[in-house]
Amino acid sequence: MDKSYFPFGSLKLLLSITLVAATSITATFVAAAEQQEETNIKFAFYSSSWGGATEDGMRLILYNKTQDYLRLDSIEFLKSEQEVSAIAITINLVIPPKGYAERELEYIDLLQGNECINRTLEENWRLAEVSNYTLNPSVRNLIIEDTDSFRIYQCIEDVKTIWASTNTNIESETLEWVLFHFEARRDN
Repeated sequence: MDKSYFPFGSLKLLLSITLVAATSITATFVAAAEQQEETNIKFAFYSSSWGGATEDGMRLILYNKTQDYLRLDSIEFLKSEQEVSAIAITINLVIPPKGYAERELEYIDLLQGNECINRTLEENWRLAEVSNYTLNPSVRNLIIEDTDSFRIYQCIEDVKTIWASTNTNIESETLEWVLFHFEARRDN
C-alpha cells in the first residue's frame, strides 16, 4: 500500500478516534445499566387470580424513592414474542415523596407471550408478584419455616415506564426489567 494514500499518522489518528468512540459507547451502556437498577419509582403488581381460579382484579403498589412528588403515567410491558402485542397500562397516579401509593385495576393478562412464564407455570410454580425489584422474602414479610420447601424462581421482561415530577411536569421514560417472581407450591 502506498504511504501517501494512508500515512501512518492518519492510521494512528483513526485508531485513536475509534478507541475514543468505543470507550464512549461502552460508558453509555454501563451508565444505562446502572440507571436501570436505580429507577425513581419501584412497583409491584399482585393478583389473587395467580394463586387460583378466581376472577379478582390486580393491585399495584408504588414507592417513590425521591424527595419530589412523582406521577406515574404508564407502564408498558414490551413483550418479546412477535405474535403478542405490548401491554400498556395507564396509571396516572401521584406518589408522595419517600412514600407509597396504590391502585386497584381490572385483571390484565401480563403472563402471555413469555416462554419462561409458560414453562414455569406448567412446572407447578405459583406467581407471587410482578415487580421492578429483586424479591427478598423479608421485604414481603414472609416467615419461612421450612427453607427446604421454599424456593423462588424469576422470569424477566422489558418494560417502559413513563413518569414525571409534578414540580416540572416534564415526562421521563425509563426502560427497565420487570421480574415475575414465582414461589414453589407446597405439597400438602
